[in-house]
Amino acid sequence: MKRVLLCANTDWYLYNFRLALARYLRRQGLEVILVSPSGAYTAALEADGFRWLHWEVGRKSTLPWQELPALLRLAAIYRQVQPDLVHHHTIKPVLYGSIAARLAGVPRVINSITGRGYIFLGEGRRARLLRLVVSPIYRLALKPRHTTVIFENRVDRDYFIQHRLVAEVQTRLIEGVGVDPERYQPFKEPPGPPVVVLAARMLWDKGVGVFVEAARLLKASHPEARFVLTGIPDPGNPSSISEQVLQDWHHAGDVEWWGWQANMPAVYQQCHIVTLPTFYGEGVPTTLLEAAACARPLVATDTPGCDQVVEEGVNGFRVPPNDASALAQALQRLLVDPSLRGRMGQASRELVLQKFTHEHINQATYAVYQEGKSHQATATPTKG
Repeated sequence: MKRVLLCANTDWYLYNFRLALARYLRRQGLEVILVSPSGAYTAALEADGFRWLHWEVGRKSTLPWQELPALLRLAAIYRQVQPDLVHHHTIKPVLYGSIAARLAGVPRVINSITGRGYIFLGEGRRARLLRLVVSPIYRLALKPRHTTVIFENRVDRDYFIQHRLVAEVQTRLIEGVGVDPERYQPFKEPPGPPVVVLAARMLWDKGVGVFVEAARLLKASHPEARFVLTGIPDPGNPSSISEQVLQDWHHAGDVEWWGWQANMPAVYQQCHIVTLPTFYGEGVPTTLLEAAACARPLVATDTPGCDQVVEEGVNGFRVPPNDASALAQALQRLLVDPSLRGRMGQASRELVLQKFTHEHINQATYAVYQEGKSHQATATPTKG
């Protein structure tokens, strides 16, 4: 194995979540090529010394047959580059990339499933219809024996196995993408009134509306407390919150909306508590790992992924999804007790150092890559 290709649906994803992996692979002596649509982070990826190739794929379209050209473009890239291994991240690269790799004869495919997303978790008629359409495509994409699928939590892995989307023998469990404990250092609490931060894409599914309602409940008894939203809308997601709604909340004084923040360690340094009241499981949320590395206590919903980072009563609290009252009660326990925040923050930092650093995750991922050596050496050609 000499040449590895990492593919995602945005350059933002590659830069923020997989750059550490790319650098690790390069240190192992591999040539690493990055593939994604172009964006604000393309130049930074290239400046880091990586070859980046443009692949155009839409984010708003949800019907796979509308994007056959994107699949064929990716297959052409694979034929041109001839990688020994491709690693797909996010849904469309997993689906289209797996089929493209099959068409191009790529010998080894790794797919990372970072959460089930709208298609498998949505309750509406559209989501149910898309499940009927997309499930057979997943079965086709994940079927080849040279394909390995990495999940971030057991619930997602069990779902895919039980619904026969992938064979159990092809699955591996690696908890998240990790965090850099040198960049995300433990910070002492800042002076002044307590600040609670929710850092995420501004989606209803992330529990942003629930957080705003909890803030309103807490303002009555804690008028000095500050409640902050950090992030921007995602127009490509059906659950996106409009910028006008965010502005209205901000001007009404319900919460502060800080918008996009490039320097997240500075955000965590300015706060006392970090929360993520997401409705659904979503892999292992990176924002919780970052906040934990900065020694912040956490409050999150009791959902797959969040429950791997938030240990109840140890480094934070878990609450039921879509329950503003329960969220407010958990946040209040931390708002009134600085010593509890300190103990839980230290426990958060220790948890990251034990199992969630980039080094842990990258070593585990590279070990999965290495599994292909024995498979390729002993495999015999098969038809189809």
